[in-house]
Amino acid sequence: MNEGASGGQVTTDDGAMGFWAALEEVLPATRQQRCWIHNTGNVLNYLPKRAQPKAKKMLHDIWKAETREELLTFYDFLAQHWQSTRTSNPIESAFATNRHRTMPTKGCLSRDSMLHMMFKLGQCAEKGWRELRGFAHLADVTQGVDFINGTKQSNQDQAAG
Repeated sequence: MNEGASGGQVTTDDGAMGFWAALEEVLPATRQQRCWIHNTGNVLNYLPKRAQPKAKKMLHDIWKAETREELLTFYDFLAQHWQSTRTSNPIESAFATNRHRTMPTKGCLSRDSMLHMMFKLGQCAEKGWRELRGFAHLADVTQGVDFINGTKQSNQDQAAG
């Protein structure tokens, strides 16, 4: 997910090293937001099952930390977008329907029939998607308005800062 901000944009990803390297080369001002869902899952996978609930709660408590890291970049953007910005799952979910259907049928369809099937699957899947929160603020986001802890900064706030 990309969201505009002064000094660049923020992109959420699961931390694929090739993606981050390409992003830094092509869009060096873009800020990085590590996907909370992937990060939490990766950490929990290394723990015994009995320790996972407590560790998961502790990981979620990090969101309240006072320092900012790549996992907390989303705080510098519109609060209504935090749920979508802190994870890449909304984007991945959009492609999951196609991936689950096209993998078993690999090689069985022509290019045109495969594209048609993917389009129809996408149309069916979109019925369950939720609308983006904070849609009314997208103009501010794309124009690079500063947000601090999810709140739009007025011109007076920006001049004082």
